[in-house]
Amino acid sequence: IMSASATVKLNSGDVIPQLGFGTWKSKPGQVKAAVTHAIVTGFRHIDCAHVYQNETEVGEGIAEALQKVEGLKREDLWVTSKLWNTMRDPESIRPAIELTLKNLGLAYLDLYLIHWPQSYRKGDNLFPLLENGTTDVVDIDYVEVWKSLEKLKEDGLVKNIGLSNFNKRQIEEILAVAKVVPAMNQVEVHPYLSQEKLFEFCKSKGIAMTGYAPLGAPDFAKPDDPVLMKDPTVVAIAESYKRSPANILIRYQLDRGIVTIPKSVTPSRIEENFTALDFTLKKEDLEKLIALNKNYRYYAAVADKASKQFPFNDEY
Repeated sequence: IMSASATVKLNSGDVIPQLGFGTWKSKPGQVKAAVTHAIVTGFRHIDCAHVYQNETEVGEGIAEALQKVEGLKREDLWVTSKLWNTMRDPESIRPAIELTLKNLGLAYLDLYLIHWPQSYRKGDNLFPLLENGTTDVVDIDYVEVWKSLEKLKEDGLVKNIGLSNFNKRQIEEILAVAKVVPAMNQVEVHPYLSQEKLFEFCKSKGIAMTGYAPLGAPDFAKPDDPVLMKDPTVVAIAESYKRSPANILIRYQLDRGIVTIPKSVTPSRIEENFTALDFTLKKEDLEKLIALNKNYRYYAAVADKASKQFPFNDEY
């Protein structure tokens, strides 16, 4: 069995497998087997988050895979998790990563991200709402949150720290005070949201990018959202390579130098997604896909617009 050979070198010197396995929207009862199958298939990078509410099962899946795959060690895997929006005051941050580590059954993370720049009211409810249906946001400076993450890295709980859903201006605010430059910015990326400007900016600062929703968020999309996997350009390119649309959409990220984390709980699809490592797109096909950009977000986070830290008012 081959394992993910495509990698991206981070500013810390660490190397992240470019093709990762996503676990969001993977239901308890399915995610343990899916994670084990992904690792047995060859995936070496697992993307997690506290808010997905399945990290205990993800950890069980990792533990089972470590027993199943001969010679595989924890150090051979890359595990990312994320600090949720309700856990942002100074006294909540260390307990948050400690809970994630306990749930995952791990001694350290390879990467820990601030999940969103905006923060929510602290408490047991992960999505606290106001009576008008918008999120109960609180004003916490992510620059201060970043300083807490730097301390977690110093203390050995995590090897790399980064951001998710941050725009250029917000990244610049962090860079102005950071002792540790963020290793990663994880954002929504696919042919309808190419993120070229943000990607070029991050590259110029030595920050790698991970693209989430690479397949166009099929299990989150609303009925009137465009269906990326049925886009005529995507379908035509897939046919010309005798590949699935999903394979083409994964290659779109890999050939640009972006890390990506497609998710599936179906064994055959997990295997098929992994075969995206077996080929590359011709330059003109990649350009056709990039040209599909319409700055379309499946994850617009509109309920959070009242937050001063809301990231999507800026162009990028």
